[in-house]
Amino acid sequence: MTMPITTKLFKTLTLTALLATSLSALATKPERPYGLVIHGGAGTILKKNMTAEAEKAYREKLDEALAAGYKVLEQGGSSIDAVKASIVIMEDSPLFNAGKGAVFTHEGVNELDASIMYSKDLSAGAIAGVSHIKNPILLADTVRTDSVHVMMSREGAEEFAKEQGFELVDTKYFFTQRRWDQLEKVLKHTPEKPELSEDEAKNSKFGTVGAVALDKNGNIAAATSTGGMTNKRYGRIGDSPVIGAGTYADKNCGVSATGHGEYFIRAAVTYDICARVKYKQQGIQQSADEVIHDKLVEMGGDGGVIGLDAGANIMASFNTEGMYHGWKTSNGQQAIKIYKGE
Repeated sequence: MTMPITTKLFKTLTLTALLATSLSALATKPERPYGLVIHGGAGTILKKNMTAEAEKAYREKLDEALAAGYKVLEQGGSSIDAVKASIVIMEDSPLFNAGKGAVFTHEGVNELDASIMYSKDLSAGAIAGVSHIKNPILLADTVRTDSVHVMMSREGAEEFAKEQGFELVDTKYFFTQRRWDQLEKVLKHTPEKPELSEDEAKNSKFGTVGAVALDKNGNIAAATSTGGMTNKRYGRIGDSPVIGAGTYADKNCGVSATGHGEYFIRAAVTYDICARVKYKQQGIQQSADEVIHDKLVEMGGDGGVIGLDAGANIMASFNTEGMYHGWKTSNGQQAIKIYKGE
């Protein structure tokens, strides 16, 4: 029996409409959320001690770093490239204790540390104690991508850098009068005790820089860079280049830390936060607050962390008076903050 033409036409039109609806749904399917969060150090940062000019300079540089990294994400770039773009901006600024603005050791030199980790394959790279690398975060990432190792240090790391085509800069590049004055002040007040004392550490700014990003493909990257602690001795290395202490990223969570490194290493801060997200199935902010405000405080440690999870939920937690930080996400969230309670 032949189907009436009207019935055939109806079925054809119905199928066409269903197909069009399906294609339209696919075309309008919302893209994955993405975002970026950065920090420029935590510590005793009080508004009453900050000039209007200094605050403006910090906010503008944080905004510049945030914009550089977010642009990478917005254009479909990787989270790895985004965190590097943000950190290079801060490493090139004398405002932060990383790269150009690094503090001095007891011997009057600069020793730089950095690390980076990528959730896509859990690859990681780190360097420690280098003195001739303009942008330590770029070398840390090259350790991740072009070596069989995770961490390199001092002369060995710089030899690797030369082999990889990095230009080694003169140590004069890292000199800033402000950092030199900080060293002289510490040496003057504690000549019999060259190491930075506990009280001095708590009354200073932990000027590490860091960034954590989630890209459109759902991959998370975390990175941290620092000049360490003013007046440090004996080749001291803090938490910043230590994966799981200063930097960590997996498919659930990414975290970068800033603070008194010895405590962050002992507490495995960045890994612990991500482990709580994964195993306790709790939010990243709650996880960070438990570590920073409970676990770390009980140990006597000061500092803070920034991070995000696989849903681009932003986290910032610190137990100091302030932390230079900011974030921007694809869902419209954006902020630059410095002081506690801001």
